Amino acid sequence: MPSDHRAEVEQLMADYRRSRERLDETRRELAEITETSASADGAVRVTVGSRGGLLGLDLSDDVYERYRPARLSALIMRLTAEATTAAARRAADALAPIVPEGTDPDLLLGEPRIPVVRNETPRVDDNADDDFSAVDWTRS
Repeated sequence: MPSDHRAEVEQLMADYRRSRERLDETRRELAEITETSASADGAVRVTVGSRGGLLGLDLSDDVYERYRPARLSALIMRLTAEATTAAARRAADALAPIVPEGTDPDLLLGEPRIPVVRNETPRVDDNADDDFSAVDWTRS
């Protein structure tokens, strides 16, 4: 009889170790998630982590000549929202295999920090033919 319990305990411990390893693997996977969104012209690139935290903002050297300040701000906000949404989806997908069936991974992760793009922010048209090469917005 004692050997039956020993085998049962060993099996439970093995299951526990596998679960811990899978959880650690999922934590690493979540920590490594990044998403980048870029403007059509490549002048602005935004990179966020799995929960939407800003990890990088890359602006081309001539970005201030290409965009007025309000348009640049709106573009950065839109790109950040896009990248955050994609990162949140990847995080939920990574978590889905380890949560009990019927559990919504999005609920466990909580709300991602998706920036709110307000209606009064000018709509950004990445394909606009505005030529601001002769305008220095930093001096206006």
